Amino acid sequence: MFKHYFEQVQNIGIFPVISLIIFFSFFVILIIWLTRLDKQHVSDMRHLPLDLDTQSPSEQNLGTGKVSPQGANQKRTSTL
Repeated sequence: MFKHYFEQVQNIGIFPVISLIIFFSFFVILIIWLTRLDKQHVSDMRHLPLDLDTQSPSEQNLGTGKVSPQGANQKRTSTL
């Protein structure tokens, strides 16, 4: 069905070339961005899940908006 429509379009052969250029450009830009990324930031993000237990309760609650009623020095326990 679509074959008939595509046969009628002039210069249809340019679309696969444009698609390849966009696809290739995206990955080249991604590789350049990854190589220029700050190594310290990557290291911090890599160890983030492991560092969660070593943070103080006030740092753990920073993103949730919850504040410990006894202050930051109190150790919170989890009730799973």
